[in-house]
Amino acid sequence: MNILYIGDVMAEPGMRAIKRFLPDIKQQYNVDFVIAQAENSNPVGKGPSHKEIDKLKAYGVDCFTGGNHSLSGDGSEELFKDPSVPIVRPANLNTDIGVGYRVIDSPLGLVLVVSMLGQTVGRQLDMRNPLVEIDMIYEATKDQPLVARIVNLHGDFSSEKRVFGYYLDGRFSLVVGDHWHVPTADAMILPNGTAHITDVGMCGTIHSSLGVKTEVIAKRWLTGQSSRNEIEFDGPLQFNAVLTDVDLNTGLAKSILQVQRIES
Repeated sequence: MNILYIGDVMAEPGMRAIKRFLPDIKQQYNVDFVIAQAENSNPVGKGPSHKEIDKLKAYGVDCFTGGNHSLSGDGSEELFKDPSVPIVRPANLNTDIGVGYRVIDSPLGLVLVVSMLGQTVGRQLDMRNPLVEIDMIYEATKDQPLVARIVNLHGDFSSEKRVFGYYLDGRFSLVVGDHWHVPTADAMILPNGTAHITDVGMCGTIHSSLGVKTEVIAKRWLTGQSSRNEIEFDGPLQFNAVLTDVDLNTGLAKSILQVQRIES
Protein backbone atom coordinates (compact mmCIF):
# COMPACT_ATOMS: atom_id res chain seq x y z
CA MET A 1 0.00 0.00 0.00
CA ASN A 2 1.50 3.32 -1.09
CA ILE A 3 0.80 6.11 1.40
CA LEU A 4 1.85 9.69 0.66
CA TYR A 5 2.27 12.09 3.60
CA ILE A 6 2.47 15.75 2.50
CA GLY A 7 4.28 18.36 4.59
CA ASP A 8 2.73 21.53 5.99
CA VAL A 9 0.49 23.20 3.40
CA MET A 10 1.47 26.83 3.89
CA ALA A 11 -1.38 29.20 3.05
CA GLU A 12 -2.51 29.91 -0.53
CA PRO A 13 0.87 29.13 -2.14
CA GLY A 14 0.81 25.73 -0.46
CA MET A 15 -2.65 25.11 -1.84
CA ARG A 16 -1.36 25.97 -5.33
CA ALA A 17 1.57 23.59 -4.87
CA ILE A 18 -0.79 20.72 -4.04
CA LYS A 19 -2.95 21.48 -7.06
CA ARG A 20 0.12 21.77 -9.29
CA PHE A 21 2.03 18.65 -8.26
CA LEU A 22 -0.21 16.12 -6.52
CA PRO A 23 -2.11 14.66 -9.50
CA ASP A 24 1.08 13.72 -11.35
CA ILE A 25 2.73 12.34 -8.20
CA LYS A 26 -0.29 10.15 -7.43
CA GLN A 27 -0.17 8.74 -10.94
CA GLN A 28 3.61 8.31 -11.05
CA TYR A 29 3.84 6.41 -7.77
CA ASN A 30 0.47 4.65 -7.85
CA VAL A 31 -0.53 6.27 -4.56
CA ASP A 32 -3.35 4.58 -2.65
CA PHE A 33 -3.88 7.04 0.22
CA VAL A 34 -2.89 10.69 0.75
CA ILE A 35 -2.49 12.51 4.07
CA ALA A 36 -1.64 16.21 4.31
CA GLN A 37 -0.57 18.39 7.23
CA ALA A 38 -3.22 21.14 6.99
CA GLU A 39 -2.71 23.29 10.08
CA ASN A 40 -1.30 26.21 8.04
CA SER A 41 -3.60 25.98 5.04
CA ASN A 42 -5.81 29.05 5.46
CA PRO A 43 -4.83 32.36 3.78
CA VAL A 44 -2.90 33.70 6.80
CA GLY A 45 -1.19 30.38 7.53
CA LYS A 46 -2.92 29.59 10.81
CA GLY A 47 -5.65 26.97 10.96
CA PRO A 48 -7.76 25.33 8.26
CA SER A 49 -11.45 25.86 7.52
CA HIS A 50 -13.99 23.90 5.49
CA LYS A 51 -13.02 25.97 2.44
CA GLU A 52 -9.39 24.84 2.41
CA ILE A 53 -10.18 21.23 3.31
CA ASP A 54 -12.79 20.96 0.55
CA LYS A 55 -10.27 22.26 -1.99
CA LEU A 56 -7.54 19.88 -0.84
CA LYS A 57 -9.94 16.94 -1.02
CA ALA A 58 -10.79 17.98 -4.59
CA TYR A 59 -7.05 18.03 -5.38
CA GLY A 60 -6.72 14.43 -4.18
CA VAL A 61 -6.02 14.48 -0.42
CA ASP A 62 -7.87 11.86 1.66
CA CYS A 63 -7.08 12.82 5.26
CA PHE A 64 -5.56 15.68 7.27
CA THR A 65 -3.33 16.00 10.32
CA GLY A 66 -2.85 18.94 12.67
CA GLY A 67 -0.44 20.92 14.79
CA ASN A 68 -0.19 23.87 17.15
CA HIS A 69 -2.24 26.16 14.84
CA SER A 70 -5.02 23.65 14.13
CA LEU A 71 -7.69 25.55 16.06
CA SER A 72 -6.36 29.08 15.44
CA GLY A 73 -8.13 30.14 12.24
CA ASP A 74 -11.52 31.55 11.39
CA GLY A 75 -13.77 28.55 10.99
CA SER A 76 -11.24 26.08 12.43
CA GLU A 77 -13.24 25.12 15.50
CA GLU A 78 -16.34 24.61 13.38
CA LEU A 79 -14.33 22.39 11.04
CA PHE A 80 -12.95 20.18 13.79
CA LYS A 81 -16.38 19.80 15.37
CA ASP A 82 -17.71 18.32 12.11
CA PRO A 83 -17.48 14.50 12.46
CA SER A 84 -17.77 14.01 8.70
CA VAL A 85 -14.41 15.70 8.01
CA PRO A 86 -11.41 13.29 7.89
CA ILE A 87 -9.17 15.52 10.02
CA VAL A 88 -7.39 15.17 13.36
CA ARG A 89 -5.96 17.76 15.71
CA PRO A 90 -3.15 16.87 18.14
CA ALA A 91 -4.38 14.08 20.39
CA ASN A 92 -2.41 15.28 23.42
CA LEU A 93 -3.78 18.85 23.24
CA ASN A 94 -6.02 19.55 26.21
CA THR A 95 -9.23 20.46 24.39
CA ASP A 96 -12.62 18.90 23.77
CA ILE A 97 -12.78 20.28 20.22
CA GLY A 98 -12.35 17.64 17.53
CA VAL A 99 -10.50 14.34 17.87
CA GLY A 100 -6.85 13.37 17.96
CA TYR A 101 -7.11 10.20 15.92
CA ARG A 102 -9.39 8.58 13.39
CA VAL A 103 -9.67 5.22 11.67
CA ILE A 104 -10.16 6.02 7.99
CA ASP A 105 -11.54 3.62 5.41
CA SER A 106 -9.14 3.50 2.44
CA PRO A 107 -9.44 1.49 -0.79
CA LEU A 108 -7.12 -1.15 0.72
CA GLY A 109 -8.40 -1.24 4.29
CA LEU A 110 -8.61 0.70 7.55
CA VAL A 111 -5.86 3.24 8.29
CA LEU A 112 -5.25 4.74 11.72
CA VAL A 113 -4.25 8.43 11.47
CA VAL A 114 -2.98 10.15 14.63
CA SER A 115 -1.65 13.65 15.26
CA MET A 116 0.55 14.61 18.20
CA LEU A 117 2.32 17.70 19.54
CA GLY A 118 5.91 17.66 20.67
CA GLN A 119 6.49 19.00 24.16
CA THR A 120 8.23 22.06 22.73
CA VAL A 121 6.37 23.73 19.87
CA GLY A 122 6.28 27.52 19.50
CA ARG A 123 4.40 29.11 22.38
CA GLN A 124 3.77 26.72 25.24
CA LEU A 125 0.41 24.96 24.95
CA ASP A 126 -1.63 23.00 27.46
CA MET A 127 -0.83 19.43 26.47
CA ARG A 128 -0.29 15.92 27.80
CA ASN A 129 2.82 13.76 27.44
CA PRO A 130 2.97 12.53 23.80
CA LEU A 131 4.53 9.15 24.68
CA VAL A 132 1.85 8.36 27.25
CA GLU A 133 -0.88 9.53 24.85
CA ILE A 134 0.32 7.50 21.89
CA ASP A 135 0.55 4.38 24.06
CA MET A 136 -3.08 4.86 25.09
CA ILE A 137 -4.18 5.27 21.47
CA TYR A 138 -2.23 2.20 20.38
CA GLU A 139 -3.82 0.11 23.12
CA ALA A 140 -7.30 1.41 22.25
CA THR A 141 -6.92 0.47 18.57
CA LYS A 142 -4.56 -2.53 18.54
CA ASP A 143 -7.34 -5.08 18.09
CA GLN A 144 -8.90 -3.32 15.10
CA PRO A 145 -8.21 -4.80 11.63
CA LEU A 146 -5.90 -1.98 10.56
CA VAL A 147 -3.69 -2.19 7.48
CA ALA A 148 -1.57 0.84 8.47
CA ARG A 149 -0.88 3.15 11.39
CA ILE A 150 0.33 6.70 10.71
CA VAL A 151 1.27 9.39 13.24
CA ASN A 152 2.87 12.82 12.97
CA LEU A 153 4.79 14.53 15.75
CA HIS A 154 4.53 18.30 15.35
CA GLY A 155 7.40 19.85 17.28
CA ASP A 156 10.55 21.91 17.44
CA PHE A 157 13.21 19.47 18.67
CA SER A 158 14.80 17.04 16.23
CA SER A 159 15.84 14.87 19.16
CA GLU A 160 12.24 14.49 20.32
CA LYS A 161 11.05 13.62 16.81
CA ARG A 162 13.72 10.95 16.43
CA VAL A 163 13.10 9.45 19.87
CA PHE A 164 9.37 9.35 19.11
CA GLY A 165 10.09 7.36 15.95
CA TYR A 166 12.29 4.82 17.71
CA TYR A 167 9.79 4.56 20.58
CA LEU A 168 7.10 3.48 18.12
CA ASP A 169 9.37 1.34 15.93
CA GLY A 170 7.61 -1.91 15.14
CA ARG A 171 4.19 -0.64 16.19
CA PHE A 172 3.46 2.02 13.55
CA SER A 173 3.84 2.00 9.79
CA LEU A 174 5.04 5.61 9.49
CA VAL A 175 6.13 8.23 12.05
CA VAL A 176 6.50 11.68 10.48
CA GLY A 177 8.01 14.78 12.04
CA ASP A 178 6.66 18.13 10.87
CA HIS A 179 6.43 21.82 11.92
CA TRP A 180 9.89 22.95 10.75
CA HIS A 181 8.82 23.40 7.10
CA VAL A 182 12.38 22.38 6.14
CA PRO A 183 12.86 18.75 5.01
CA THR A 184 15.54 16.68 6.69
CA ALA A 185 17.68 14.18 4.78
CA ASP A 186 17.09 11.20 7.06
CA ALA A 187 14.09 9.27 5.71
CA MET A 188 14.70 5.65 6.70
CA ILE A 189 13.23 2.35 7.82
CA LEU A 190 13.99 1.88 11.52
CA PRO A 191 15.30 -1.49 12.77
CA ASN A 192 11.86 -2.95 13.57
CA GLY A 193 10.12 -1.84 10.37
CA THR A 194 8.70 1.64 11.00
CA ALA A 195 9.32 4.33 8.37
CA HIS A 196 10.52 7.63 9.85
CA ILE A 197 11.66 11.12 8.91
CA THR A 198 12.60 13.89 11.34
CA ASP A 199 10.83 16.56 9.27
CA VAL A 200 8.96 16.16 6.01
CA GLY A 201 9.10 19.84 4.99
CA MET A 202 6.38 22.06 3.54
CA CYS A 203 4.39 23.03 0.47
CA GLY A 204 4.50 26.69 -0.54
CA THR A 205 6.98 29.27 -1.82
CA ILE A 206 10.59 28.12 -1.69
CA HIS A 207 12.22 31.60 -1.51
CA SER A 208 10.85 32.39 1.93
CA SER A 209 11.41 31.63 5.59
CA LEU A 210 8.96 28.78 6.24
CA GLY A 211 6.56 30.43 3.80
CA VAL A 212 6.96 33.95 5.29
CA LYS A 213 8.61 36.96 3.61
CA THR A 214 12.28 36.98 4.67
CA GLU A 215 12.51 40.78 4.65
CA VAL A 216 9.80 41.03 7.29
CA ILE A 217 11.72 38.76 9.63
CA ALA A 218 15.07 40.44 8.91
CA LYS A 219 13.58 43.86 9.73
CA ARG A 220 12.20 42.46 12.99
CA TRP A 221 15.64 41.18 13.96
CA LEU A 222 17.33 44.45 13.00
CA THR A 223 14.94 46.74 14.85
CA GLY A 224 13.78 44.53 17.70
CA GLN A 225 10.21 45.64 16.96
CA SER A 226 7.41 43.11 16.89
CA SER A 227 5.57 42.69 13.60
CA ARG A 228 3.15 40.35 11.90
CA ASN A 229 4.40 37.63 9.62
CA GLU A 230 3.51 38.15 5.97
CA ILE A 231 3.02 35.19 3.64
CA GLU A 232 5.34 35.11 0.62
CA PHE A 233 3.08 34.68 -2.40
CA ASP A 234 5.65 35.25 -5.16
CA GLY A 235 8.27 32.94 -6.61
CA PRO A 236 8.54 29.25 -7.44
CA LEU A 237 6.59 26.69 -5.46
CA GLN A 238 7.94 23.69 -3.59
CA PHE A 239 6.21 20.41 -2.70
CA ASN A 240 7.61 18.11 0.00
CA ALA A 241 6.28 14.72 1.05
CA VAL A 242 7.29 11.16 1.89
CA LEU A 243 5.98 8.05 0.17
CA THR A 244 5.80 4.86 2.23
CA ASP A 245 5.07 1.39 0.89
CA VAL A 246 3.28 -0.48 3.70
CA ASP A 247 3.09 -4.28 3.81
CA LEU A 248 -0.61 -5.10 4.18
CA ASN A 249 0.19 -8.33 6.02
CA THR A 250 2.40 -6.82 8.73
CA GLY A 251 1.40 -3.16 8.76
CA LEU A 252 5.08 -2.23 8.63
CA ALA A 253 7.00 -0.30 6.00
CA LYS A 254 8.81 -1.87 3.09
CA SER A 255 10.28 1.43 1.89
CA ILE A 256 10.21 5.19 2.36
CA LEU A 257 11.02 7.77 -0.32
CA GLN A 258 11.29 11.53 -0.02
CA VAL A 259 9.28 13.21 -2.78
CA GLN A 260 10.20 16.80 -3.66
CA ARG A 261 9.12 18.99 -6.53
CA ILE A 262 10.30 22.55 -7.21
CA GLU A 263 9.02 24.83 -9.95
CA SER A 264 11.72 25.90 -12.38
